[in-house]
Formats: sequence, structure tokens, C-alpha cells
Amino acid sequence: MRYLLVGLVAAIAISACGSSDPKGLAQPTLAPVATTTSLATTTAPPPTESPGSSTTSAASTTSAPPTTVAPEPVGALEDLQLESFEAASGFAQPVLLVSPPADERWFVVDQSGVIWVSSGSDPAVFLDINADVLFEGEQGLLGLAFHPDFVGNDLFYVYYIASNGQTVVESFRGMGDAADPESRTEILRIDQPAGNHNGGMITFGPDGNLWIGMGDGGGANDQFGHGQRSDSLLASMLRIAVGPDIDGYEIPAGNIADEVWAIGLRNPWRFTFDGDDLWIADVGQNKIEEVDVVDWTAGNPNFGWPIMEGTECFQTSGCDQAGLVLPVYEYTHGDGCSITGGVVYRGSAMPELSGQFLFADYCTGWLRSVGEDGQVWDWFPAGTFSGATGFGVDAAGEPFVLTSNGSVFGLKAAE
Repeated sequence: MRYLLVGLVAAIAISACGSSDPKGLAQPTLAPVATTTSLATTTAPPPTESPGSSTTSAASTTSAPPTTVAPEPVGALEDLQLESFEAASGFAQPVLLVSPPADERWFVVDQSGVIWVSSGSDPAVFLDINADVLFEGEQGLLGLAFHPDFVGNDLFYVYYIASNGQTVVESFRGMGDAADPESRTEILRIDQPAGNHNGGMITFGPDGNLWIGMGDGGGANDQFGHGQRSDSLLASMLRIAVGPDIDGYEIPAGNIADEVWAIGLRNPWRFTFDGDDLWIADVGQNKIEEVDVVDWTAGNPNFGWPIMEGTECFQTSGCDQAGLVLPVYEYTHGDGCSITGGVVYRGSAMPELSGQFLFADYCTGWLRSVGEDGQVWDWFPAGTFSGATGFGVDAAGEPFVLTSNGSVFGLKAAE
């Protein structure tokens, strides 16, 4: 295991404040009646309108198309209309919804340090590590990933910021609708120089390895200098092999250096796989939010930070763009402030939406999607999902949006 040692600076990019004691909150509940909001979809014009418009901002640039092309959607996307409904409420700060392989239950990650489980009834506590979690600003319990053979080995993994400010990745075993606290095993621990830009998303890739999105260490302007370093675990996409037959973790073939698969990320909030495509929503500095997509089998990309912010040069001197990944879509801070990703739709209820990457803006609360061609679709206007903190899909592949007011919203085709 590798440890990074640096000093502490506080700076917040995504506000996520709240009580550090989830037990003082009401029990989360499933919504008894769906509340729907219906909007016709539109293709977005160039980014010249105000953030309040539901048809703002189109793809201002595209990168070279990935080698893996998603299947064409069935039906006309422009004819699809979406509704949102509140599926559950009462969480402290939900940031992620996950369903294990071949499992009808869904699990909600509460930033306060609690994972809730629901199988059609009111959520119950699956794991409570609140006492070990620093729940402040962008810090907290941020990630959850179930082993691909969870049905057979009961293993799942969490990512959180510990009370001392370090990133910690641990494994547990599930026991029905509760985790076994005695099974707790530390996998990885990383020092953080500041309290923001933690990344926090973990998931198993198509290669069976655990992928971990790490921010640049926080502060501002890559002040700690991790952005373009392959010898740092920060500002990177990490990739490690874990499992019941592995003590701690192993380094798989194909990384740039040790745990590091790719560099040049500022704060990947969040990322997802769609076949061989890796989609990343990377939070910007003061000007540009971006969506990146790469074929993960085609090599080890450099996502550009801090040479670039989106498609614009960020460094005051030197802007060599050779070999850098440019976003498939970006928007400026005239249209929002902090991107929240994101899932690629592969459910069956809305075949027109197939292959679209869904994302939102934390500040303005609109929700959009983009395909590999860079075409952007507006689904919900500003104010609909204010404080959008995360996404998720259930066992059927149907999408959910989570918000800082403690709610989980489902999306469906308008009736």
C-alpha cells in the first residue's frame, strides 16, 4: 500500500454540509404516492441563454469518437418525454444509489456514514460507520461497490474520508440485509492535503478490477501539483485487483504506474462504465464543467488537468495539448457551477434513451443527457433537482437522481 503525505487546506467546491449524526434524523421512507414533473425534451442551442432556461447549452466541443460505439437508440429521442417522482426521502445527504448484480434491492449511500437498503419497504440500516467518517463539506462516506460475485462471496467495498482526513477504502461482507462489522478489512489508505476534491466514486469495471476516482487533493488551481504526476494517487483514476483470494490488493497489468491507470483529473464526480466506454463527469475550477468519454481498452488517457480546463488552456504558461483527452461536452459557469454525474441508460422502459449519459448541475438543478456524438438533450429545467448529489440505477437499469435535501427521485417516461 502507498501513502501520500501533505498539509491541510480547506476549500469547498460542492457544498454538502449537514449534521454528522444521522441518528438525529427521521427514518427514511419510500414515497407512498409518486409526484411527477413532466417536460418535453429539446435539443439544446448554443450556450447563450441564462441558467434558468430549460434549453441552455449544447456540446461546444467534441473529442475524437471512441472506438467502441454504443448501440443505436430504439425510437425517436426527440419524441420522448420524462417524468420524475420522489421514490424515497428522509436521508441526511444521499450521494449514490447502487444495486448489486442480480439483486432487486437498492442501496443508498448517505454521506453521513450510513448505507441504507430497501427491497420495496422503508429503508433500513445496512451499514453504519458514522463514528469513523468525517462528514463535513465534501467529505464523508462517498462510494460503494459490490463485488461482481457478490451473490457468491458477499463482498462489498466502501470509500470514505476518515476522521483524520484520509481517504479509506475498505471491504465488508453482507449478511442478508445487514453488513457484518467484524468482516471489516482495510484495502487502501491515502493522505489528502485538503478537504475538497475527494472524488469518491468506486466501481468494478468490465475487467473485474476495482476502479477508484481520485480528485487532485483540493485547494484550488492544482496547488499541490498532483494533476500531471503518474507517481501520485491523487488527480488519478486508480485500478486495483481485489477479491476473496487477494490479501489487500494487487496491481493489474496495464496501469501507467502501480495503482494509477490515468492522470489529469480534477474532481471526478462521478464515473460509470458502458461496455468498453468509460464516462466521467469532472468538476471544473472557475469556468468549465466537463464530460469525458474514452475507450478504456485503448490505453491510458491523460484528461488534461491542470493544463486544460475543459477545452480551454488553464495554465498561464505552456499549453501543450498533444495526447490529452478533450471533453465530449462542456458547459461554463454561466450555465451552472458543479457537474454531477452520471449513468448511461441501458434499461428497457425507455429504449429511446439507450446510450445516453445522464448528468445534472448541483447549483442550477437542471438535468441533461449526452451521447457519444456530443448532442445534448435537456430533460428538466433549472430548479428541478437543486443540490443534485448523485445518480444510480436499479436492477432493471432504470435511473434515479439523489439530492441534498435527502430525497431520491426516479425517472420514467411520461404517460
